Amino acid sequence: MKNKFIIIIAYILIFFNSNLLSNENNSVLKVGLLAPLSGEYRDLGYSLLYSLQLALNEIDDKNVHIIPRDSGFNDKKKLNNAVKEIKSKGANIIIGPINNEDFDEVKKFNDTIFISPSNINPEFQNNVISIGISFESQMLALTKFIKKQKKNKTIILVPKNQYENFIENKLNKLDLKNYKIFKYSSDPKILTGEIEILTNYSQRKKNLELRKKIFEDKEDEQSKRELERLEQKYTLGDVNFDSVIIIDFGDSLKSVLTSLVFTDVDQEKVLFTTLNQWFDESIFYENTVKSLHYPSINYKEFKKYKDNYFKTFKNFPNEMTILAYDAIGLIYYVWKKNKKISSINDFSFKRKIKGKIGTFSFENKKIIQDLTIYKVKNKKFIKF
Repeated sequence: MKNKFIIIIAYILIFFNSNLLSNENNSVLKVGLLAPLSGEYRDLGYSLLYSLQLALNEIDDKNVHIIPRDSGFNDKKKLNNAVKEIKSKGANIIIGPINNEDFDEVKKFNDTIFISPSNINPEFQNNVISIGISFESQMLALTKFIKKQKKNKTIILVPKNQYENFIENKLNKLDLKNYKIFKYSSDPKILTGEIEILTNYSQRKKNLELRKKIFEDKEDEQSKRELERLEQKYTLGDVNFDSVIIIDFGDSLKSVLTSLVFTDVDQEKVLFTTLNQWFDESIFYENTVKSLHYPSINYKEFKKYKDNYFKTFKNFPNEMTILAYDAIGLIYYVWKKNKKISSINDFSFKRKIKGKIGTFSFENKKIIQDLTIYKVKNKKFIKF
């Protein structure tokens, strides 16, 4: 299997490099790729490379050439050398870097445009455009959805970690109405107690016990039926919110969901939502949650992309790679439209652009994705 992997890599690198030798006298589009082709994130780097191979197959234009170079990860020297090598081949537009911490480094190359799959900021930054699924796009989709569901008391749950100030600043800039922020610990032992406070769990439990005592000594049938009904409950009384947005992922997200259910938050009355989970099927097995909603890209196109990738390379892609796939499509569109790409302003246009992940808008040098709300229910992703 390892030998087969090496052969595929060698073929792709030969394919890209041989393209550079052809049609030099014709009008060609040269696009660089900054990817970690060595080290810890090597698999991600080659997954990005493979995704561009698929995109080129679909574009089917021999005048489009990809120039891949190993940029490492958090390696300024390697990154700088990679950019210089790409520029020496005649490319003035590059896909990458994947790490937003490298943005300051590439901004020095102000005659070169960088299209990054990062989602750090939807606004154009000097010569860098981030096309990742931005926090702003996700929150815009969620707030529209929550409003349509006629919910108006939303709690935004934010984990206490290295990103909490960043998230809070983003939320403040969005100037949301009828929303409150509640911060919680990532430690499950502490988290449960914090969610109990949020949901007023102790008081609601006392309410139930007091209500049950009223009917415990009564012998009439109506009282017996009421007591029987109360015995099926864990608390009595509603929480003071009707929807939650959980800014979390993976096991930490599952811990929050479990704590909300444990504190007897009525899922028929309270809407559970979170951020884009990239159709992570492990959430199917969180049995305590009846339904969970989140914004994401076009599921059918994403599945089609994954299936095509697997069919071609006998491996599944990293989710980020579909953004690189769309990046080359976007670059090609601008190049065909303008016959050239001369500045970052070429990517600021009024009409929306459709990609694999969905529809982009680029007005006022800011990218917003039109995301779809999906519901996780009965081990399926259902388009809402």
